[in-house]
Amino acid sequence: MRFDVLTLFPELFDAARVGVTGRAFRELGHQLEATSYRPFAGNPFGHVDAAPFGGGPGMVLRPDVLRDALASLPRRGTGRVIHFSPAAPPLDHAKVLELAALDQLILVCTRFEGLDQRAVRLCVDEELSVGDAVLSGGELPALFLIDAVCRWLPGVLGNEASAAADSFATGLLDHPHYTRPAVFEGLEAPAVLLGGDHEAVRLWRLREAMERTRALRPELWRAFLAQRLEALPRTDQWCAWQAEHPEDRGRAKPRGWKGWKYSLPIPPGSDKL
Repeated sequence: MRFDVLTLFPELFDAARVGVTGRAFRELGHQLEATSYRPFAGNPFGHVDAAPFGGGPGMVLRPDVLRDALASLPRRGTGRVIHFSPAAPPLDHAKVLELAALDQLILVCTRFEGLDQRAVRLCVDEELSVGDAVLSGGELPALFLIDAVCRWLPGVLGNEASAAADSFATGLLDHPHYTRPAVFEGLEAPAVLLGGDHEAVRLWRLREAMERTRALRPELWRAFLAQRLEALPRTDQWCAWQAEHPEDRGRAKPRGWKGWKYSLPIPPGSDKL
């Protein structure tokens, strides 16, 4: 994977070269190049933006600057030019997986009032945001995306299962985590995690992930129930039932329980689900 970043502040992207995901560039042959817009300013002052037509506050990156900066970059295989804008759809897990399968990502970072719309139409393949918030520029969203994508490049994480178990990868938020000491400030780690029963640990973590998702991200929980639940074994479906019915939280799965859909109330007038 090759990441190219167009920015006024190339030095900010040194941060992507540290930590676990920095292994992608230090050891695994992936590339990260940050290029300044300044050499493409076309004037001795390095000014790359101009006041918006029609007046108003802020400055806009000139379309010719982006065109020329993009023309200077080498291209590799399948790639995409991405501009960051608070008006765009947010980056999510499915998009991260899609981007991680490409050969090159070119990340366009702008500031102030953003990018001339003609450059968006002619030079940009896709626009993304990192949520309903306005930042000073696209550099932090670009670092956000680089980190998220690098986690899915083979060999970057020491344990390949780490990414697969992360929040969103299973359709659920991640479960809570605990480590030493077993008792901290009077609070004990859950006993099931210390008991050595791997299946009990798995089910506890699944139930906690389900309850957390239901409480914090109800839209994800509804999608999980609609799209993934039926394929799960009955033991795992019982965890989902318990997440929806807290009164059954400490109850073992009933013998002969046929699964989630057979446990729902039958709508009036229906003779089957």
